[in-house]
Amino acid sequence: MSITRYPAAPRRGAIGIVHLGLGAFHRAHQAVYLERYRQRSSDDTWGICSANLRGNVVLVDGLAAAGHRYHVAEYADSQTVALREIGVIEEALFSGRGADGHWGRDLAPLLARMADPGVRIVTLTVTEKGYFLNPASGELLADDPMIAADIAAPTTPRTAPGILAEALARRRELGIAPFTVLCCDNMPDNGGRTRHAVVKLAACRDVELAAWIEREVAFPCSMVDRIVPAMTAEDHVRLVELGIEDPNAVVGEAFSQWVVEDDFPQGRPGWEADGVEMVEDVVPFETMKLRMLNGSHSLLAYLGALEGIETVFDAVSREDLSALLRRYMLEEAAPTLAMPAGTDLVAYGDSLLARFANDSLRHRLQQIAMDGSQKLPQRWLQGALARIEVGEALPCTALGVAAWVRYTAGQDLHGAQYPVDDPLAARFADLHARHADDAEALVDAFLAMDDVIPPALARQPSFVTAVVDAYRILTREGLAGALSALVRD
Repeated sequence: MSITRYPAAPRRGAIGIVHLGLGAFHRAHQAVYLERYRQRSSDDTWGICSANLRGNVVLVDGLAAAGHRYHVAEYADSQTVALREIGVIEEALFSGRGADGHWGRDLAPLLARMADPGVRIVTLTVTEKGYFLNPASGELLADDPMIAADIAAPTTPRTAPGILAEALARRRELGIAPFTVLCCDNMPDNGGRTRHAVVKLAACRDVELAAWIEREVAFPCSMVDRIVPAMTAEDHVRLVELGIEDPNAVVGEAFSQWVVEDDFPQGRPGWEADGVEMVEDVVPFETMKLRMLNGSHSLLAYLGALEGIETVFDAVSREDLSALLRRYMLEEAAPTLAMPAGTDLVAYGDSLLARFANDSLRHRLQQIAMDGSQKLPQRWLQGALARIEVGEALPCTALGVAAWVRYTAGQDLHGAQYPVDDPLAARFADLHARHADDAEALVDAFLAMDDVIPPALARQPSFVTAVVDAYRILTREGLAGALSALVRD
C-alpha cells in the first residue's frame, strides 16, 4: 500500500474562524484546507473554534482530550492513502441538547467567541434542515418549535440562525464589525438562503437589527465537494492497521473541491494556493454539483436501499444502476445547467462515476437517504420543473421520486425494516397508512406536499403519470423491472 503522511503544523493559538456544525465533513474538508494553509503560511490568525450544535457531546470532549488533534485518511482507492494530522481546530464547544435534557452547555463561551473582534469568519455545515427553511419556498419555518424557542428567548438561541443573529446583535451593540457568514451546506444560493434565515429571525426581535444584518453582513455562497462517509468500526480497524488509533479520525476520498464567492470584508486566509477556487459567481458550480453529484447520490440511495444494497460502491458496481446514473446526468440534469465556457459536463459525469466506484469508501445509502424532504427540491425537482415546462420527459427523475415515496414506507422491497430519518417522517407514515393500497392516491398525496414538491411540478399531468407508473412497476416488478422499463422507453 502507498501511504503518504502529513503531520500537523505547530499549534498557533489564535482563532479567526468559528465553525457551526462539528461533524465529519467539516473535519475532512474545511479544516483540511485551513491546516494546509497553516502548513505553508506564517499567518497565525486563522485557527478554528468548532461547535457541535446537535448530536452528543462525545466528539467535543474527545477532541479536547486529544489536544484538538485528529487524523484524516484520504483514499484514492483501497491501496493509496494520504494520512493527515489536523491541528488547526484550537477549541471545540458543545451547544446542543445534553443527556440531561438541557440546552447549550457551552453556549455562553460560543457567543463570547463569536463576539471577539479576532473572529472574522463564521462557517457552517449544519445540513439543509439546520436553517429551518421551507424546502420548496425557502421561507423561514417560524412555527417550528426550535425557531419558536429562539423567537421567545433570542439571547439563549438553540438554532444556527438564532446563534448567528445573537452573535451579530452583540457585535453591533459593541461597535465591532460583523464577521462574514460562509455557508458550506448543499443548498442553491446557500449564502442568500442563510442571509434570509438570519434576517427573518432577527426581525422577530428587532427590525433595526435585521436591517443592519441585511445591509452590513456578507453572506458569500460556496460549493463544497468531498465524499466523507460516516465512520464505521471497519474504518477504525483499517486505521489501526496503518498505525492510527484515533477515535476522532475521519475517512474520505482523496478528491476535494471548494469554490467560494470572494466577498470577505474583514479579510480571509489566502487559501488559493491550497486549492480553494475564489470566484465571482458560485451558482453554476453549486447547481452542477447539486443536480449531477447529489442528484445521482439520491437516485442510488432510494433505489439501492429498496433493493437492500448497502453502499454507493455496491450500487454503482451494478451495470444497470451505473447506466441509470449516466442517463440521468447527461439527459436530465446537464441540460438544466448554464455553465461557464469550456465546462465539459460529459467529463464531469464520467469523473463522478469513477469517484462513486472508489472501492475504499463505505458510503452507506441509508446515510444519503436521510432528510430527503429537505434535499430533493434542489437535487431533482427544480431542474425537473425547468425541463418539463419545455416539454421534455423525465423518466429517471420520475423513477427517483417513485423510489423516494416507496422508501418512506420504512420497508424495502424484500420486507426488511429500517428507520426513516426525516423531519417529515411522521407525515410520511400517515400517508402510507391512509393510501397503502392505492398507488395513485399515495403518489398524489406525496406530490401535494407543497412544502417539498414545487406546486407547478405537481400540476404537470405528464410528470404525475410518470411517477405513478414508475411506482407501480417498482412495487410490482422490483428494481430490475423498473430499470428494464426505463430501457424500453
